[in-house]
Amino acid sequence: MADLTNIFGGPWSPPTTKVVFPPEDQLRDAISNAGMIAPNDIFLDGKIHRFRSGTKGVGGFGDKTGWYIAFNDGIPAGRFGCWRAGIEQHFRADIGRKLTDAEEIVNARRLREAQVLRDADIQRRHQIATLNVEKIWSSCTYADPEHPYLKRKGIGLHGARVTGDGRLVVPLYDKEGNITSLQYIDNDGGKLYHPGGQTSQCFWMLGTMDEEGTLYIAEGFATAATIHEATQRPCAIAYSASNLVPVTGILRDIYGPRQDIVIVADNDASGVGQKYADQASAKHGARVVMPPVLGDANDYQQAGHDLSSLLNPPVSEFLIKAEEFSKEPSPISWLVKHWLQSSALIMVHGPSGGGKTFFVLDACLHIASGLAEWNGHKVNGGAVVYLAGEGHHGLKGRIAAWRHKHRPKNDINMWISKHGCDLNIASGYNLVVEHIRALPVVPCLIVVDTLHRFLNGDENSAQDAKTMIDACAALMKEFGCSVLLVHHTGVSEDSQHRARGSSSYKGALDIEISVIPPKDGHAGQIIQRKSKDAEQADDIFFELESVTIPKWFDEDGEPVTSAVFVTASAPPPKAEKKDSKFDSFRKSFERIWWETGAEEHEGMPYVSRKALRENLENEGRSERTVKNDVNAGRPNGMINVLINAEYITQTTMGFVVINEVSSSALLVRKSGERAIS
Repeated sequence: MADLTNIFGGPWSPPTTKVVFPPEDQLRDAISNAGMIAPNDIFLDGKIHRFRSGTKGVGGFGDKTGWYIAFNDGIPAGRFGCWRAGIEQHFRADIGRKLTDAEEIVNARRLREAQVLRDADIQRRHQIATLNVEKIWSSCTYADPEHPYLKRKGIGLHGARVTGDGRLVVPLYDKEGNITSLQYIDNDGGKLYHPGGQTSQCFWMLGTMDEEGTLYIAEGFATAATIHEATQRPCAIAYSASNLVPVTGILRDIYGPRQDIVIVADNDASGVGQKYADQASAKHGARVVMPPVLGDANDYQQAGHDLSSLLNPPVSEFLIKAEEFSKEPSPISWLVKHWLQSSALIMVHGPSGGGKTFFVLDACLHIASGLAEWNGHKVNGGAVVYLAGEGHHGLKGRIAAWRHKHRPKNDINMWISKHGCDLNIASGYNLVVEHIRALPVVPCLIVVDTLHRFLNGDENSAQDAKTMIDACAALMKEFGCSVLLVHHTGVSEDSQHRARGSSSYKGALDIEISVIPPKDGHAGQIIQRKSKDAEQADDIFFELESVTIPKWFDEDGEPVTSAVFVTASAPPPKAEKKDSKFDSFRKSFERIWWETGAEEHEGMPYVSRKALRENLENEGRSERTVKNDVNAGRPNGMINVLINAEYITQTTMGFVVINEVSSSALLVRKSGERAIS
C-alpha cells in the first residue's frame, strides 16, 4: 500500500463529519445556557410560547415568565427570554455551514418579525394587566404590622397591603405615576408578579423628596424599607437587579444631575447585583454601596451590622490638608526595582508564543526564591501566587529548567493554581481568595496568566473590563499585594504595542510592559510602556536559552528540554526606514480627504467610498490594487490596515477618522485654513 505520509505531511485520516443537532434541541440548549429551565416541548411555528423559567427557583413559583418565538421556514431562528430576570437573546440554529448573504438577510428579517410579535404581545398583556391591578390594589386592605413577612424582616408597613389570602402586596408605578403591576409576597418570602403586568422601568418610592438629601435605590421591598428606616431618606424599589439601570435613569431625569443618588446593591453570589448597579452608576452617575458580606441590606442589618455607617460613612476621613498629606516621605516600594512595583496593577502583554510567560516566570521566580537581583535590578523577595489558566504541562518544564539554570539556595515560595476560573464574578473571586487565605504566607504578587482565561465576559467590553479591574483592586486591598495580568496583543502588526481588547485597562494600570518576541535571529525586547509613579525603565533585550532538564525523559527515553529567559545585547541600530505601511496609507487617506473637499460626518473627517476609489484610480493604480485598497476585508489593503489600526471606521457610504489626535489635528487645520481664506 502506498505511503501517503509524504503527500499529506503526516498521518492522514478522513475528515470528520460535523454533527448538527435538531433546531429544537439547539434552542432548548440556548435557553438552558442563559440560566433558565427550558421547556420540554419546543415549537418552531412563529408564535409566542411561554414557560416556567425557574429564574426564582424550580418552576418559577408557577408563573410562566419565560418565553420564546421561533420560525422554522428557511434557517430556524427567533428570540427567547424571561420577563422576570430581564433576559432576552437572539437565537439562530447552526446548520453546519456558513450562511449565504441571502440567508443572512432573510434571517435578519425573521428576527425583526419576532421582535415585533414579542413587543405586540407584551403591549397587549400590559394593557389587560393594568386594568386588573388597579382594581386589585384598590380592593386590598392595609397589612397588619404583625404580618409574618414584616416581622421576619424586622420592617414596618410603609403602605404595603394584603390580599384576601393573606399575601403581602406592593405596587409598581411607571414614570408618569400609573400603576402597572403588583408584586405578591408569601409569608416565606416567595415573590410573584401579577401576570402580564409591566415591570421594566417601573418602581415604587418609600418616602418623599420633600427635603433635600440623598435618594437611595434598592432591589426589593424589604431592602428598601430597611434603608428608609435606617436613614429616614426616600428609597426607590427597582424590584430586580436588571431594572436598576432604567429606574436610576428615570430618577436622574426627574431630580436632575446634581441629585445625590445611591444604589444599594445586593451582594449575591452570582455577582448580578453588583454588575447591574455598576452599569447604572456608570451610565447615570450614581454612587454604589454594597454590603461587604453576602446578602442584601436587610440581611446585613439583621446580622447585627451597622447599616447606617455603611450607607453614611464619616466624611471627616475623606479630605486631608495638603501639608499633612505630604508631611511624611512616601518613596515607591518595588518588588523588582524600576520594573515591578509593590501594591500596583501591572500588565505584561505580547503576541501568543512571544516569550511573555518566560519573562514573567523569570521575574516571579527571582522574587519567590529571594534572589538579590534580577538582571541588575534589586529584588525584594516574597511569596508569589501564580494563577495559571492554561499550559500547566509546559509550565512544569519551564520552572524545572529555571531551577536547574539558577540553582536557588532557598525554597521557591510560589504557588500555582491547578486551573483557571472567572475571577471577575463572585464565585471565582471567592475561590481564589479562600485558597490564598489558607496559605502559610501572604503573597506580595498575584499573577493572572492569561487575563482571557480568567475573565467572564467580553474582553472588548469596557463594562466587563471594569469588573476585572475591580476584582484585581479587591485582591490588592485584601492582601496588600501587586497583581500582574498577562495578556495578548492584537493580531495585526499595528496592534503589537498594545493589549488586546478594551482600552479601559490602560488607564487603570500602574505599570504596562510589552514583550516583543525574538525574530530573524535578533533578540526579543521588553519595553515598559507606562510607569505611572516613576520614570520609565530602559528597554531590556532577551533570548530564550534551551536548557536540558536533569532526569526528565520523554516516552522514547530522549532528554526533555525547555527554555529559560536570559538577557541579551541590544541589536545594532537599524538604518532609517521608509514610512511604514500604516503611515503611508494614513498620509494617502489624509491627502485624499483634503483633495475631495475635507468633508465631515458627525463632526469627524470623512471620505466617501466613491471619492476614495476615484482618487486612487486617478493616481494610475491598477483596478486590482484599487479594489484591494477600498475593500475592508482584503488583508494589507489601505482600508483594512487603517481599520485594524483603529485610525478609521467604516460607515454606510464611506470612512470616518476616529483616531482622536489625527481627527482633531485635521479639523483644527481645516478651521485655520478657512479663517485665513
